[in-house]
Amino acid sequence: MRWRVGAAVGVAALMLLMLWWWRPVLLMPGTRALVMQGGDPYLRALMRTISASESNVVRPYHVLYGGSYVWTLDKHPNRCERIGRGPNKGNCSTAAGRYQLLAGTWVELAARHHPDRTSDPLDAMQLSFAPIYQDAVVYAWLSEPRWGNLSAQLRQGRVQPVLRRLSGTWTSLGYGIESNSMSRELPRVYQRVLEDELARMPKGGSSAPVARPE
Repeated sequence: MRWRVGAAVGVAALMLLMLWWWRPVLLMPGTRALVMQGGDPYLRALMRTISASESNVVRPYHVLYGGSYVWTLDKHPNRCERIGRGPNKGNCSTAAGRYQLLAGTWVELAARHHPDRTSDPLDAMQLSFAPIYQDAVVYAWLSEPRWGNLSAQLRQGRVQPVLRRLSGTWTSLGYGIESNSMSRELPRVYQRVLEDELARMPKGGSSAPVARPE
């Protein structure tokens, strides 16, 4: 009888330990898998880490700055939501979606990377803001040489330097003006979601990102 009680206590302790170890991910719905399929697992894990800090909500692709939602994503919402705290208090932000992209930033990036982009950059504001395109555009942006090969840095374990590099764009990553209570957990969150991405990777290795709905 005693050994059964001891075994039960041991199992319970192990479960509690696992819950504690995984708590950053379990408490962060923003870490869910991307809608976009394929791509480098290290960059995919980075994107999930960014969204864990920027849009830690059940419907991250639909969220606006401040926590309200939009139902349609036929284009960037471009709604300026009031900033209630911090150094920019009193101003407003058009940040939207899983990666909280400002309307102007989205137009610039979509003109370069959206699968349906045209030769006229002015058309970018009308391009679809659907989840798969949010993923595809940000993935392509993070793949640009301007960042200094983020995938290679992440493969070397340089997670914190990468987060620092990106904090000028996403200030909630830490090192910026809008660090939040989860910023310090992000390196650990990255390691957990990377494990998941590597487990999901096809046996033949990573594949090219699928930037359009199948």
